[in-house]
Amino acid sequence: MKNTIIIFLIALAAKSFSQQPPAPPSAPPPPDGPKKEKVESMRIAFLTQKLDLTPEEAQKFWPVYNEFQKKREELHKKRREDVKNAKENIDSLSDKQVEKIVDEEMAFRQKNLDLEKEYHGKFKSVLPVKKVAKLYRAEDMFAHRLLEQISERGREGHGGKKKGMMEPPPPPPGEEH
Repeated sequence: MKNTIIIFLIALAAKSFSQQPPAPPSAPPPPDGPKKEKVESMRIAFLTQKLDLTPEEAQKFWPVYNEFQKKREELHKKRREDVKNAKENIDSLSDKQVEKIVDEEMAFRQKNLDLEKEYHGKFKSVLPVKKVAKLYRAEDMFAHRLLEQISERGREGHGGKKKGMMEPPPPPPGEEH
């Protein structure tokens, strides 16, 4: 039972990390410091390039996206704190306490889905649906690239490339990477 809960919490933490929300161009600097601010700047540049917004689209899109990002960040921040506390203390908690944590995780997921659905409609009202689809794909691509960079820096910090590690395969033709 404890192993299942621990595996569940680790999977949730990994999923949360991969879904870090991007910050909008006019959003205030993130409270977590210059690294996060740099990542947010990179995200904005990446999304701007991938979406190829017209000036009119950009004028309508970024305020909506900024609002979405702010709400998503607030939601994820609370969850990260809860997961951190649960991971550190899982063995000392009762089954009832762990059940509460897991139930809260399910509530978080539902709130996150509700938020995404709400803003999906708002994005469709300010952008053509093909650009909304590109937005979702670009967010996933950015998260993937960020994780790759973090992984590479981790390997460099531990003596470079690990033996036996393979280079990732090249992207399929026509697929941007």
